[in-house]
Amino acid sequence: MSHITVCARFRPLSSKERRDHGDSVSVQSLDSETFIFKDEKEEDFTFSFDRVFYQGSEQVDVYEFLALPIVRDAVNAINGTIITYGQTGAGKTYSMEGPSILECDQQKKGLLPRVVDGLFQCIKSSDEATKYTIKLSMVEIYMEKVRDLFDLLKDNIQVKESKVHGILLSGVTEVSILDSTEALHSLSRGIANRAVGETQMNMASSRSHCVYIFTVQQEFPKDKRTGKLILVDLAGSEKVEKTGAEGKLLDEAKTINKSLSALGNVINALTCSPQGRANHIPYRDSKLTRILQDALGGNSRTALLCCCSPSPSNALESLSTLRFGARAKHIKASPRVSYNNDKYTKKHGTQSPSKDGSCERILNKLTEKLDIEDVNLLEELFILEGIFSYPNSVEDLELTLEDVALRTISSLQEGLEELTLIVEEL
Repeated sequence: MSHITVCARFRPLSSKERRDHGDSVSVQSLDSETFIFKDEKEEDFTFSFDRVFYQGSEQVDVYEFLALPIVRDAVNAINGTIITYGQTGAGKTYSMEGPSILECDQQKKGLLPRVVDGLFQCIKSSDEATKYTIKLSMVEIYMEKVRDLFDLLKDNIQVKESKVHGILLSGVTEVSILDSTEALHSLSRGIANRAVGETQMNMASSRSHCVYIFTVQQEFPKDKRTGKLILVDLAGSEKVEKTGAEGKLLDEAKTINKSLSALGNVINALTCSPQGRANHIPYRDSKLTRILQDALGGNSRTALLCCCSPSPSNALESLSTLRFGARAKHIKASPRVSYNNDKYTKKHGTQSPSKDGSCERILNKLTEKLDIEDVNLLEELFILEGIFSYPNSVEDLELTLEDVALRTISSLQEGLEELTLIVEEL
């Protein structure tokens, strides 16, 4: 098992921050991994991460330390995820994309175009006998709906789960890419469809979480392997008094903050469970955490870039970001080589059951414990919520049953708590 790689990055001071506080900053560098951060009350906090990128850091330094090892793994069929996190205006999208996905000098290129180049460079230097194909998907999570940025008609994509392939986006558009130029033009087209808005802290504030998915398939004479590389540019947390958000922007901000809170809850559940006790992880509380389920404690090598402002005016928000990163450091993952479904079937000697057959088996199991009326009600709820997925084995079925049971218990507990509050009010 391996831990998540966590890095912190401090952007340069903005012109507004210089007007308000001069050249004053809240961060004091100790070395390339450790620094002292001063909060609004002048209290010092010491943080240590895998690497710290200070104000003068270069884009290439971030890529080579944070992303390049994950790119190499993806080409070798090991899943990887790279996430940028921080308050609005902290430099997440600049770190991810650079000034522009198509037109910027080599020095300013962000993680995304460098990852594209890195994938094709790794393939070029690999064994010539191995055939590679790369497919690209791009979605945004906007107002708790997953939207396909390559096909805007697909504005409510369902998140599914497979034992073999992990988390899947049902029906998402996949674009085959043959070289870096083609990939960057496809990415530019998707980015143009992303929801953005102007706030007092950011002229082009992202109003959604953006997810880029590269699926790299290796084809050998006897089998196939597939690695997924996912990059996630999270929308920034917002304080309304600072952003001045109103109307639609305010509704967007509330949804963004709610999903980021759900992400924090998942991090807490993964890192704060009592020793030796299993803990329910609330992945299903938001579309964001559901999509990131493999990245957070699952089959993926994951890196987190915590983007911060160094200014005292944003000390509270930066401290919150750094604490989030410090907790995430303790998450353990189990990345492994991902084989295709045919390989899995041969190895285990079983065929994947159909969706209808799997659902029927789940409902039959529930009937053993519950009344038929309760089972029928649960079936309707599961279908409405998109809970039924596609189990691929008996083991997968058992995991699905366990997940259904945990969420059923959780829902019943919430209902009981609400009922207790009503009774107390009476």
